[in-house]
Amino acid sequence: MSSSLTDNALIAAVRAGHTESYGVLYIRHVSAARGLARALVPVPADADDLVSEAFVRVLNTLRQGRGPATAFRPYVLTTVRHVCYDRSRRDRRFLFTDDLTRYERNEPYIDPTVAELDRSYAAQAFAKLPERWRRVLWYTEVEGGSPNQVADLLGLTPGGVAALAYRARERLRQMYLQEHVTRGGDPRCHWTAGRLGAAVRGALRPRERSKVDHHLDTCPPCQLRRRELAELNAALKRYGHG
Repeated sequence: MSSSLTDNALIAAVRAGHTESYGVLYIRHVSAARGLARALVPVPADADDLVSEAFVRVLNTLRQGRGPATAFRPYVLTTVRHVCYDRSRRDRRFLFTDDLTRYERNEPYIDPTVAELDRSYAAQAFAKLPERWRRVLWYTEVEGGSPNQVADLLGLTPGGVAALAYRARERLRQMYLQEHVTRGGDPRCHWTAGRLGAAVRGALRPRERSKVDHHLDTCPPCQLRRRELAELNAALKRYGHG
């Protein structure tokens, strides 16, 4: 029964020509894709169009022998974003303007909706930090103060400011990743899902790490969540934020 197969086995089956296996993948992951699409675009019908086009693109890619061999959900979610970017770029071509210099510079396009979504995740993560950590990040990262300049404001030595800022930045990264986690309805997943951001960053204590690993061994939904965060964490590092 194809519904009992792993994602990897279903992907292989699709590549081998068994298109019905793609329906199982669709059922498993369409809710996550739809959730992202509705965060990217305000109109539900447009969001549904994004999801449909993304799944069609992924199917065509698999039929051509390309695309993911593992981590199907992150690949679909990335495709949803790409479809959104492509549509935004296409719509921009129809803007009437006399100023073409911004198109001639070949600047990379940054989708404002996606950027706003990322900012909201960062803001939510920042708000959950202890006040002292928020202050040190504000003074050092936003206002650009040096440890020497910030020391008196926080009643610390310059070395203490540097150490506190380091811990605060790392915790912010963990919590930013955590904001992307959808815990789902199974109560057995809640404890692990709430610690995946720290797990991906390698910040769990040994006992917690062992408990998380034990749960992941037998929980495909949480395995998918962890792979998604691992991909996002890799992107943070690529762009110099990790």
